[in-house]
Amino acid sequence: MNYHLTPVSANAKTGPIPVTTSSKATCWKGCPFYGNVCYASTGPLALHWRKVSNGDRGGSFAELLEKIKAFPKGQLWRHNQAGDLPGEGSQIDAQTLAELVEANRGRKGFTYSHKPLTTANATLIAYANRNGFTVNVSANTLSDADKVALRHPDLPICVVVPEGTPKRTTTPAGREVRLCPAEKKGSGINCANCKLCSKATRSYIIGFTVHGTTKKGYAAAVGQ
Repeated sequence: MNYHLTPVSANAKTGPIPVTTSSKATCWKGCPFYGNVCYASTGPLALHWRKVSNGDRGGSFAELLEKIKAFPKGQLWRHNQAGDLPGEGSQIDAQTLAELVEANRGRKGFTYSHKPLTTANATLIAYANRNGFTVNVSANTLSDADKVALRHPDLPICVVVPEGTPKRTTTPAGREVRLCPAEKKGSGINCANCKLCSKATRSYIIGFTVHGTTKKGYAAAVGQ
C-alpha cells in the first residue's frame, strides 16, 4: 500500500487544506462506483491516484502518520481525496485505523468510506468517530441512506444524489438532506471554511450531486 500527502490542496472545492490519497487497493471492488463511475477515476486526480497506487508517488503508512502528527493542533484535513480506509478491499484494518486515529488526536481529520458496513467495519468506524476522526459512511441513493441510517443511527452519512436535487431535500423516510454547500459555483465555500463533513454528530445527511463524466454511469450503477 502507498499513501501520499498533499500539504495544501489546490482543489477549489476542498480549499487550501492538507489532503491525502491512498492506494486503490484500499477500495472495495463491490462498491457500485468502483471503476469508471468513481469521480476519482477520471481527470487529473485519476493520473495522480494511479501514480500513488503504482508506488511512483507517496510512501509508507508510517511516513504518512508522521506527517499527520506534524500538523498543528486543530488542523482540518481530509483523508482520501481518492482511496478508502486502511485495509485491502472490503475489510478495514483495525490496527492501522487505530494508528491513524491516534495520529489525528487533537486535529480535525475527516474522510468518507464506501467499505461495506459489516458488523466489524461499522464498529471500527464508530470507534473512529468517537475518538475525533470523522468517518462519513457513503450511501448510494436516498433510499439507501434510509437503510444505512436505520441500521447505524449514530454514524454520519453522506449520499450521492442525481442532478437537479434541491439543496434541501429529504429521504423517502423523511430524513433531512443538505447538499454540499461548496457545489454552488461562486459561493466561496469550500471544505476549509464549511467543515460540515468533519462534524461526526450532525443530525442531517450531506448530499453530493453526481458530476463530470461519472453522470452517465451513475443511474446504471445504482439501478435507476
